[in-house]
Amino acid sequence: MTTLLHHLAEYFGNAANWSGPSGIPVRLVQHFGYTMLAFTISVVLALPLGLWTGHTGRGGVLVSLMANSARALPTYGLLVLLVVLTGIGLVPVLVPLVALAVPPILLNSYEGIRGVDPALTDAARGMGMTPSQILMRAQLPVALPLVLGGMRTAAVQIVATATIAASVSFGGVGRPIVDGLARSDYALVVGGAVLAAVCSLLVLAIFAALGRLLFSPGVRAARD
Repeated sequence: MTTLLHHLAEYFGNAANWSGPSGIPVRLVQHFGYTMLAFTISVVLALPLGLWTGHTGRGGVLVSLMANSARALPTYGLLVLLVVLTGIGLVPVLVPLVALAVPPILLNSYEGIRGVDPALTDAARGMGMTPSQILMRAQLPVALPLVLGGMRTAAVQIVATATIAASVSFGGVGRPIVDGLARSDYALVVGGAVLAAVCSLLVLAIFAALGRLLFSPGVRAARD
């Protein structure tokens, strides 16, 4: 424990680690840059498909197959394979992160819509709502906690795993970990690991705040 605290003090107490192109602020910006881009792509790909299949009741087997197939892909192995095939670049970094994030978004959005009380859907249909209005105005508000939970899981997984970008010469908070291991500088390793953990906790806090903001009072009361 004393050694760990010493490494933390050595890394975060060094003024040189807070400035320049390898400083902590720059590493955090780089890390969240990869994270936000991969997360956005994942939401665009998975959320509409999950909502549509959940609403129509068709394609459930396909959703499960796609999600399980993506989960079976080894993230680091996929990264190395893409680098070998295409060379070092942003695409080999993003593809494994997107593959990691799609399953929870896809499955949670599908299950969330499928889990809405059919009586609510029938009532909305009886009011003359169109299928898209039923989905967006009746089903999605009820399913939102589960949908947002899938997005939260995906975001945390991306943030935690984006450290692999450093293994192919990219920045982010994985850079101190990789460089520290190469130099046997464990203050760098510990500092990078703590930054990665802080990033994950920050994402959890953001989604908790979003839940309080977006959930309707009735849904929030039912959850509490």
